[in-house]
Amino acid sequence: MTINETLSTEAGWIARGGTPVTPRTGRLRPLGLREVRLRDGFWQRRQQTNRDNSLAHIEQWLEKAGWLGNFDAAVTGDLPAARRGREFADTEVYKLLEALAWEHGRTGDEETDRCLRSIAARVVAAQEPDGYLNTNYGRPGQAPRYSDLEWGHELYSFGYLIQAGIARARTAGEDELFAAAIRAADHVCDVFGPGGIEAFCGHAEIEIALVELYRLTGVRRYLDQARLFVDRHGHGTLADIEFGRSYFQDDIPVRDADVLRGHAVRAVYLAAGAVDVAVETGDAELLAAVTRQWRNTIARRTYITGGMGSRHQDEAFGDDFVLPPDRSYSETCAGVGSVLLAWRLLLAQGDLRYADLIERTLFNVIATSPADDGTRFFYTNTLHQRTVGAEPPADVQVPRAASNLRAPWFDVSCCPTNLARTFASLAAYVATSDDDGVQIHQYAAASIDTSLPDGRAIGLEIDTEYPADGRIAIRITRAPDAPWTLSLRVPDWAAGATLDGLAISRGLVQLRRRFTAGETLVLDLPVRPRLIAGDDRIDAVRGAAAVQRGPVVYCLESVDVPAGVPFDSLHLDPGTEPADRDGSVIVTCRSTPPARLDWPYRPLSEAPADGAPVEIALHPYHRWARRGPSTMRVWIPLTPPKVSPG
Repeated sequence: MTINETLSTEAGWIARGGTPVTPRTGRLRPLGLREVRLRDGFWQRRQQTNRDNSLAHIEQWLEKAGWLGNFDAAVTGDLPAARRGREFADTEVYKLLEALAWEHGRTGDEETDRCLRSIAARVVAAQEPDGYLNTNYGRPGQAPRYSDLEWGHELYSFGYLIQAGIARARTAGEDELFAAAIRAADHVCDVFGPGGIEAFCGHAEIEIALVELYRLTGVRRYLDQARLFVDRHGHGTLADIEFGRSYFQDDIPVRDADVLRGHAVRAVYLAAGAVDVAVETGDAELLAAVTRQWRNTIARRTYITGGMGSRHQDEAFGDDFVLPPDRSYSETCAGVGSVLLAWRLLLAQGDLRYADLIERTLFNVIATSPADDGTRFFYTNTLHQRTVGAEPPADVQVPRAASNLRAPWFDVSCCPTNLARTFASLAAYVATSDDDGVQIHQYAAASIDTSLPDGRAIGLEIDTEYPADGRIAIRITRAPDAPWTLSLRVPDWAAGATLDGLAISRGLVQLRRRFTAGETLVLDLPVRPRLIAGDDRIDAVRGAAAVQRGPVVYCLESVDVPAGVPFDSLHLDPGTEPADRDGSVIVTCRSTPPARLDWPYRPLSEAPADGAPVEIALHPYHRWARRGPSTMRVWIPLTPPKVSPG
């Protein structure tokens, strides 16, 4: 069977617009980008900004920084002298290609297709006869191939190339980009398969790509190679480094680990690849291991925003409950990887906790990073900004973590391109199907038009202003003349939710009956603001509270503090409930100045007097710094209790 025959027989992904993850088995089945279409609302506006502005912005910077030109220099023989960018700069071109493929898949836009083909032609021209493709290694004057598996990112780069080829095949069929991906995958299997180099890449990614290529082509060697890479982790194969082997998950085998650790992006990518391997091989032990790690990581090492990674020096997870707001690294790419991992677990197991975390991460990490116009980005996502900072000029490339405000481009620009492919494929995460119906996981204005395996056609239209408003109207536009099941997720935070006016419990609501085209169901989720306390074991936020409204975390910004009131003097009054007002949340604070100015410590009995109460507006964390530079905090100290002298 040819690849095109496989595409046509396995769910017809080209007609359905493609989708990033297509497990051959599991609890739920993903839908294609033309089966779920976002309509005007919170996420569609961001997806449109990505299409209108971000994709062109990224292409412009890839040219300006010389990273796209590296492929031209490889063809003309001008490497290494002409090479620009870090050792992994090739990957940003591949991620742009993947984003363009998904964008073309969902829209059919001819200009997007032309741009993709133009860039792909330059990339493919640099591929060597044996399938190897990397502009940083292997030529005269460059380091030899695979001479630095710890830091070289060669297999990591191949992973993104293969994923770009898969996206193209699922949305348009076989072409030169997909052929290049196949050659690259075959090269990897030849070099790192049985009898070859018994090692793996210091940055996981190739595992995800190889399993997805197996799902697309049915070629078993790709799945077997991915399994080899997953199982090679944790045996001290790579050289030790200053951060320790946990940095690239080479300290403990995947099957034995209890929590995600080390470099956060590497960790979630490896876990996602391990889920893929487990699902396709029926490896219950491996799937249980990743499930255990995910649950412990959520319980101990994840920020209230869903952000992951609390250590700047190695972009890594900290120890359990070490989650300092002012040192939150919470890399945007770790947020993307967290969504990829949780989505795979959701498809495999159907547990709504995965969808809850996806929602939290989307609204509070993914939506936070890009500026309103989609041409500036946060690399890291702090929860406490102590200094106002300065916005970098629009034509300046900055170090990855040197900017405390959104920047147009970074020396390491993995985050803008990761966001681009996420927004282009965002509709894929809204809903799924199974043999008996449709499941809605994320609430957004959208249209769903799909068919079940037995041919029953189902159409839905979702109207909502969520998360600004908790009313979600679901209208049936097409329904078979037989019972089927519509499943709705009621988030863990949504105590008091109703469906058509009747109280419902949090968790999974399943409606099985014969629906009629034209009927509407109304789900109401209570998105009122609430004060949230951290676990007492999170020392950094003890004695403080955060505000959350629905899935959205809010923050206090200095631009909203009355003149003359020191930002760091504010304490939240827990006795006054936060309230909605004109799109913001109003809280009551008191200004508590320090008792002494010459020494930052005092007897507990000498607590300073509270100032008069003042109402202050909080805004969604994902909107912070959009009104200009400011200081900011998510966790607000509570008004301290009074202690009698003694």
